[in-house]
Amino acid sequence: MHNTNLTAIVLTRNEEPVVKDCLESVKWADEIVVVDHGSTDKTLEVVKKFGVKIIVEAPVYSNFSDRRNLGAKEALGEWLLYVDADERVTPELKEEILHTISNFKFQISNFVGYAIPRKNIRLTKVLYHGGWWPDYVLRLMRKDKLIKWEGELHEQPKIDGEVGKLKEAFLHYSHRGSLEHKLQNTINWSEIEGRKMFNAGHPPMNIIRFLSAMWREFYYRMIKQKAFLDGTEGVMEAFYQVFSVFISYARLWEMQQKSEKEKK
Repeated sequence: MHNTNLTAIVLTRNEEPVVKDCLESVKWADEIVVVDHGSTDKTLEVVKKFGVKIIVEAPVYSNFSDRRNLGAKEALGEWLLYVDADERVTPELKEEILHTISNFKFQISNFVGYAIPRKNIRLTKVLYHGGWWPDYVLRLMRKDKLIKWEGELHEQPKIDGEVGKLKEAFLHYSHRGSLEHKLQNTINWSEIEGRKMFNAGHPPMNIIRFLSAMWREFYYRMIKQKAFLDGTEGVMEAFYQVFSVFISYARLWEMQQKSEKEKK
């Protein structure tokens, strides 16, 4: 054990195939807290076999921010490291985290939080273009400086103090290389995205708005961020993101249509 007083907080939901490797990558932490959101596979069995002592069962209707806040509430560490089940802390990142915490302890640095880059592995390949690198996520922070996490999807922490950046990266096995898994995630997340836009009073969807939204995504991924430089996988992922945007707006369209019918 390292005397850093660090708690690793791992969020899970049906992560049986990947959670063990995730836990292995943070086993050096002083404490591990797992926040599970209704897993129906053997995720919790794997977690318990690994020896994790603090397992929090999140409410059914909790969102990502709620679950991250639950993890912070249970954590005893002075520092919190948030890791998703499909992410891995490399040995290089581990050493940088330990060095960073040590610097704070000896007042060499005043940052109270750190954004960590991610190497996104999509369709079995690390993507460095198309907007996927460096993909900084704010995941390392002092517990006493964390105000709260906010946001239903793409949640962000509010921190009282300055935030720095680390150089070493998470490995992010996004969608685990499976199109079936990608599609299932898109189905789940698009409902949340559509609901957010609907609740915000988004203008009624029409042909122009559909085409405009998809063109913006295509331009950003393929032209501005040069997704084609990552080869076939980069191009496939860029087009998939255009499709994902379409599905989110199609969900919005469905909600708008239903709302109009209910008014009649």
